[in-house]
Amino acid sequence: MFFGGARGTEGPEFIWQEQYQRPREDEERAMKIRDILAEGRPTLSFEVFPPKTADKYENVEAAAKEIALLKPDFMSVTYGAGGGTRRYTIDIADTLNNAYHVPTLAHLTCVSSTRERVHEIMAELKEKKIENILALRGDIPRDGHVEKDFRYASELIREIKASGDFCIGAACYPEGHVESVNKTADIGYLKEKVEAGCDFVTTQMFFDNNILYNFLYRIREKGITIPVVAGIMPVTHASQVARICQMSGTYLPARFKALVDRFGDRPAAMKQAGIAYATEQIIDLVANGVNGIHVYSMNHPDVARKIRESLSEIL
Repeated sequence: MFFGGARGTEGPEFIWQEQYQRPREDEERAMKIRDILAEGRPTLSFEVFPPKTADKYENVEAAAKEIALLKPDFMSVTYGAGGGTRRYTIDIADTLNNAYHVPTLAHLTCVSSTRERVHEIMAELKEKKIENILALRGDIPRDGHVEKDFRYASELIREIKASGDFCIGAACYPEGHVESVNKTADIGYLKEKVEAGCDFVTTQMFFDNNILYNFLYRIREKGITIPVVAGIMPVTHASQVARICQMSGTYLPARFKALVDRFGDRPAAMKQAGIAYATEQIIDLVANGVNGIHVYSMNHPDVARKIRESLSEIL
C-alpha cells in the first residue's frame, strides 16, 4: 500500500504485508493501555484527529486505517473543541478498535460538556468496547460559553473512575501549562489528576529531551509514579512552528531552529528533516529508559510509516 517497487516475494511490498498485515480477529491483544505500558517494553503509538465536516470524513478514516495497518501499540483519537467532532471521534475509534484491533484511546473533553453528556459518551464507548479514555479539560470555546458540571480534568477523571472500568489517561506539560502560574503549581495539578484515578499521562510536545528528563525527575520527587508517555511532534512544514509557539509556548532549541531556517522553504527537505529530528528524539528517549512514545502524526500515514520503519529494530 505504501511502497513502490517489485511485487515479488522478496520485494518491499511483500515485507510490509508480512510485518504489518491486519491482525486476525482471533488474535489476543491487551486492550487497556495501562496493561500495555506495564509490560515494560518500548511502545509506539500514534494520534489521529477527526474531521470537522462530513465531507472530509472518508479521507481521515482512510488515513487512520493506513496508520492502523502499521500495528502500533495503540492509537488515540482527538475530540474537537466543544465536542464538535464527538460523532466522528467515536466512529473512528470504533473502526480502529473493532475492525483493526488496535487498542484505541478516545479523547474526551469536559469544559463544554454536561455530566449527562459525559455519561452518554461513556455509555457509547462501553457499548463499542472502547476501554481507554484520555480525560481533558479542553480549550475554552471562542464564545466563552462553558458548562458548570466540570471545571478541571481532575473532576472528569473522578467521574470516569466512578463510572466503569475504563483505563484513564491524562495530559501533562513538561514545560508547564500556559495557564499555570509556574511549574510547581502545574505539577500540583498533575498530582490531583493522579489522585483522582488516572492510570498514565501523555506529555505535550517538546523538542528538547532534557526538558522531559528534568520534568520526570521533579514529578518522581513529588511521588508521581504512573507511566509517562512522551508526546513527539514531527514538524514537517515550517508553518507549523509559529502555531506551536503560539498555542503552547514550546521551547525551540537552536538545533531545531537551524533545521527550520535551512529547510523551511523546501517542503520535501523540511519534511525529511522534521521526521529525522523526531526519530532522533525517540531513539534518545528509548535509550534513556523512556519506553512510551506517542507520535502526533497529524493524520499523515507516510510520516507514521517512516518513523515506524526507522525504529523497527529499536522497538
